[in-house]
Amino acid sequence: MARSLKKGPYVDEKLLKKIEGKRPVETGVIKTWARRSQIAPEFVGFKFGVYNGRVHIDVLVTEDMVGHRLGEFSPTKKFVRHGGKMQKELETKAKEAEIAAAQAAKAATDVAGKGAAAKK
Repeated sequence: MARSLKKGPYVDEKLLKKIEGKRPVETGVIKTWARRSQIAPEFVGFKFGVYNGRVHIDVLVTEDMVGHRLGEFSPTKKFVRHGGKMQKELETKAKEAEIAAAQAAKAATDVAGKGAAAKK
């Protein structure tokens, strides 16, 4: 359910006080636990350290973020990956192909280096 238009957006008062009268260049990271606070136009350019339950994640506020909540830009869960046995096989094949390509590139540069040395 959305917040009443009469009330206006919820912006944490402590955050407003922290940025009041300051320029974004002057301040470093402003640590906050107010994930539910909406991003106001005054926040643009400031860098907030939004707490995700474990660490503070730096969020640089841009104009596109106005109206969203700070917590949207600080994920609380770490995505590991989908898949299982098939996904592991695909990843190992990709790594093997990458290693083979790196070895081929190294061999090509070695051959080119020996040819240049022989001409001198």
